[in-house]
Amino acid sequence: MPKAWTRERKREYYYRKAKEEKFRSRAAYKLLQAVKKRRFIKPGDVVVDLGAAPGGWIQASRKIVGDEGFVLGVDVNPIQPIDQPNICILIGDVTDPQTIEQIRELLPRPADAVISDVSPNISGVWELDHARQIDLAQQSLRIATSVLKPKGNLFTKVFQGDMLNNFVREVKQHFAFVKLIKPKASRAKSAELYVLGMNFRQVK
Repeated sequence: MPKAWTRERKREYYYRKAKEEKFRSRAAYKLLQAVKKRRFIKPGDVVVDLGAAPGGWIQASRKIVGDEGFVLGVDVNPIQPIDQPNICILIGDVTDPQTIEQIRELLPRPADAVISDVSPNISGVWELDHARQIDLAQQSLRIATSVLKPKGNLFTKVFQGDMLNNFVREVKQHFAFVKLIKPKASRAKSAELYVLGMNFRQVK
């Protein structure tokens, strides 16, 4: 990894802020900023965090839901334990249908929010990376529609590209309110966006 890139990253405001505030990643601020504006996670909520490693969104969600809420972090990679009683970690692949059942078994009740920062391994071939990201967003939507309570919320990462509009239309089939969001903490050069779906309605 180039030394200049590493130096730039360490100088970056949100990277430094995460270190100071003991968040495991700068991505925590993307979630906190989006929730502050749209309030799709509230105190006492049950939250499923997909693609949770290394745990920054778990920490941010726990900060929001407080002692009365519950956060389940899911990732195919191991996550270092977080020593709080209302946090649970599941090692699971979001593309595996069995993961939905494992999530259901661990939740105290249907989820109020499903959040997803899942990303593919970046190849550098933009069309391929975009397609892989949209596929992961679709997997996150599939999990959300299986574990959310009525009027629950979804917040999932996407990459800009020609498949995005179709995915947004798909989300609109399940949620009354849908909006594309780019949090301030997202890097300006990054093509990442987040799709927010609020007020889940079960399609019969």
